[in-house]
Amino acid sequence: MALNKKRRILITIDWFVPGYKAGGPIQSCANLIAHLKDSFEFWVITRDTDYCSDTPYQGITSDCWNQLEENVHVYYFSKAKLSPTSLYRVIKGVEADVFYINGVYSFYFSILPLISAYILRAKQIMIAGRGMFAAGSVTVKGGKKKLFFSVAKAVGLYKGVVFHATNEVEQEDIKAILGSPVQVKVAPNLPKKLTDQSQTVSAKNAGSLRMISVARISPEKNTRYALEVLSRYQGSGKISFDMFGPVYSEPYWQECLEVISQMPANVKVKYHGSIENNLVSEKLKNYHLLFMPTRGENFGHIILESLAAGRPVLISDKTPWRNLQGLGVGYDLPLTDEDSFIDAIETFVKMDEEEFNVFSCKAFSYAKDFMERNDSVDANVALFST
Repeated sequence: MALNKKRRILITIDWFVPGYKAGGPIQSCANLIAHLKDSFEFWVITRDTDYCSDTPYQGITSDCWNQLEENVHVYYFSKAKLSPTSLYRVIKGVEADVFYINGVYSFYFSILPLISAYILRAKQIMIAGRGMFAAGSVTVKGGKKKLFFSVAKAVGLYKGVVFHATNEVEQEDIKAILGSPVQVKVAPNLPKKLTDQSQTVSAKNAGSLRMISVARISPEKNTRYALEVLSRYQGSGKISFDMFGPVYSEPYWQECLEVISQMPANVKVKYHGSIENNLVSEKLKNYHLLFMPTRGENFGHIILESLAAGRPVLISDKTPWRNLQGLGVGYDLPLTDEDSFIDAIETFVKMDEEEFNVFSCKAFSYAKDFMERNDSVDANVALFST
């Protein structure tokens, strides 16, 4: 029996399913587990509330282990019971073969688990950067973040740790901040398992365009930039832009509202709040274009999900999704050129249904081919294998 024992992976992350408001990191971990749960045991330690929420999840039991499915166990800490002592006790009880720590700044789910791993003399410690080393992320509250990394390097916080980067760009970002000797393994983020093999076409009239954003209202996602682009639109097309996602900060949202108040009469913007992950795919099919000029993504799950729904994307060139125009599935444009974003929007405005559905078919096929690749799964299995 011992010979067949699966390696036990301990994952620590601030928010996990059924949460969805924290976006990409939740999806990245959920997808990782979905693809690898037959090869490893996963033990996840997280909070019992979603991002920016104080209400515990329904259907889970706080402050104990919940078995979600075979080989998948989750400990949902309540705010009242979460402490350094209780966290260490739960971590120790897992007897993990591998520590897989998400992010670097969280006191309870990044820093304390790392210290616990050292105390317990863990055999393998891995940290997923989750885009936190990207220039666009580090510059937000940059003084505090630079101080954090300076202290971390001075005290040797990451000695013996292996970082997980999802692409070569993130690998270089990590090395640029922590130094070239730091150990980094590259394995791409895994997509959702493909369940819907069908494509949905969409009605599209020339002269109108329905756009959507599914992302935090935050500087990192560049919400205000997207709105400023739309505020400069001078065409005659009728545009609607619906935004879904939690508000990062009220002052930033007020800045966004100021831009919204300056929209042309033919551009309608509406904020809808957050949307649950399991509703996103169907919601995307009600629109023509995902518009998200993000300042940086180490993957961008919503980008792939939009393409999988047969919906082209208009994004920045700060993500792994590049050469989209050449592929005929959208645009990835430099943030220094707002006019190019406006021109791309006008291109989609002018499309009729036949022209639009050429983009739609290519987007769906591209996403389907990407999601059916096996080499990405093998690379992630290698992360946790001896």
